[in-house]
Amino acid sequence: MKNIGIGASVPGRYWHGLADGRLQCDLCPRECKLQEGQRGLCFVRAREGNHIVLTTYGRSSGFCLDPIEKKPLNHFLPGTSVLSFGTAGCNLTCKFCQNWDISKARADDRLQSQASPEAIAQAAVESGARSVAFTYNDPVIFLEYAVDVAAACRDAGVKTVAVTAGYIGEAARPEFFAAMDAANIDLKGFTQDFYRKLCTGSLGAVLDTLSYVKHETKTWLEITTLLIPGENDSSQEVSALSEWAMENLGPDVPVHFTAFHPDWKMRDIAPTPPSTLKRARQIAQDAGLRYVYTGNIHDETGQSTYCQGCGACLIGRDGYTITSWGLDVQGCCSACGALCPGIFESSPGRWGARRAPLIVAAA
Repeated sequence: MKNIGIGASVPGRYWHGLADGRLQCDLCPRECKLQEGQRGLCFVRAREGNHIVLTTYGRSSGFCLDPIEKKPLNHFLPGTSVLSFGTAGCNLTCKFCQNWDISKARADDRLQSQASPEAIAQAAVESGARSVAFTYNDPVIFLEYAVDVAAACRDAGVKTVAVTAGYIGEAARPEFFAAMDAANIDLKGFTQDFYRKLCTGSLGAVLDTLSYVKHETKTWLEITTLLIPGENDSSQEVSALSEWAMENLGPDVPVHFTAFHPDWKMRDIAPTPPSTLKRARQIAQDAGLRYVYTGNIHDETGQSTYCQGCGACLIGRDGYTITSWGLDVQGCCSACGALCPGIFESSPGRWGARRAPLIVAAA
């Protein structure tokens, strides 16, 4: 979107009027119904007159260069840096949110940086980042800004990544994911009770998004589930999740099981033991999933990528650092020639585990 003032409210694209005079936001399954002056649960979409607008266009909580593996994405440009940023607000209310200071912030609390889509794309080029990630809070709620940034990035030869909970309405899915080269979708649990109790959301809507991205788009897809002790970490639930993924998404979609640490409104829950993640990985592999990873713990075996043809290590990892590389220029195993699904370059990046704050000029 061109010629939009940075920090301005811009018209939202997914809403309709109701017979009682309210306006219904159709961006996500919440379908917030707003009177004049009201905001949706996400806080950043508001009714102004006879329109619903996005109030945070062009504003960010800050910019940073991260390893792409931190998103986490293990089959998308391994070893490269990604320019990461978010805004404020969220359309879920997860009690275990690990980025609560951003996602639970009101629009003006954390938005200290301003930048146009073109400025973000240029900053990515100048910093050497191969991609830009919409992360820290959910990019679904700032769809108009994210889509415009993605368009500017494509013009500049930079790819884009959505780190999202996948809680998006059916009407908005095509535009949002058509703009994204890759997505990591957070499948927070595998029961409706978990989503209702801890996120005030719906599992079915997220499963619909996962199926849509896999079968109706060209977006590279990976999945993350944060395993919380006593909430979503039982062998039965992990097995059900894995079997659903195998049946509905196929064996090649990477799945990441990551460790919870006490935060936000769940500070009384203990951190996830490494044994829980390793058990979940084994359950998922037994279900037929080929690329299953552990995260937020030190586990080189669980974080490395192996050939499904001969078992060779294709991408060795120690945390966010690439330690070995066994792919040829076509993304195939250099030992047996079997294809490894993903988006790879001829050699891995050398960014490592660094995290570097970045200033992006507004213009």
